[in-house]
Amino acid sequence: MNAPNMSLKVAIVDDEPLARMRIRTLLSQTATPNEVVGEFGESVSALLWLQEQDQAGQSPDLVVLDIQMPGLDGMVLAARLRDLRRPPSVVFVTAHAEHALRAFDLAAADYLTKPVRLERLDASLERVRKLRAALMPVAEPLVDDTEVLVVQERGRVERIRLAEVLYFKAEQKQVLVRTLDDSRLIDDSLTELEGRVGARFIRVHRNALVSRQAMKALERRADDPDGGEAWAVQVLPTQEWLAVSRRQVSAVREAMAQ
Repeated sequence: MNAPNMSLKVAIVDDEPLARMRIRTLLSQTATPNEVVGEFGESVSALLWLQEQDQAGQSPDLVVLDIQMPGLDGMVLAARLRDLRRPPSVVFVTAHAEHALRAFDLAAADYLTKPVRLERLDASLERVRKLRAALMPVAEPLVDDTEVLVVQERGRVERIRLAEVLYFKAEQKQVLVRTLDDSRLIDDSLTELEGRVGARFIRVHRNALVSRQAMKALERRADDPDGGEAWAVQVLPTQEWLAVSRRQVSAVREAMAQ
């Protein structure tokens, strides 16, 4: 994505309603359209919401944040945001310029003084776009739909199109290859297969590789008769659920978000 054309999702945190309204109005007037996805008059509610969005893989790109607020001030909130999995960029807004040095110590993208001017906000947003663009992962080349997996089964050699494989699952000393129309066991290790099938599949558990295109949903589901829960991913079009290990939950969530 070209940074100058990147639309930003923005949250505004300021205890002054008029200040929030001004920022919201200016954001609607900037050269590139932006979407205000959250607006808060104090930091605690903002932090809880941002943590929820981070867990859901839907963090805003930018938080426009007042520094001096009752209770949890903007500096403390900004420091807490750095603990998120995908922290948003922060632009501080305040009437007190003496906070600037500390703001940049917190890796703020910019620092604006009130009253905020449109051209100055536009410059800050441009800086944020460039920062966000630099953080974007480089897209891996798509696997050609004609790519195949060659398997041997009881002396018979067969080619299976990778585009048709929903998942690979370890079954004792063999691996189950699941397609929409067929299931078969092959004499390969999951580790060897992972190296051969490339970016099309993702490891969801020590015993399973799932096609990125086949993943429909990720959620916590009942895991035992006593009511325990564990993460699982639903595979289309068979609607099967496969276990997802705790250490792979974030990777699976990110793959689905992409």
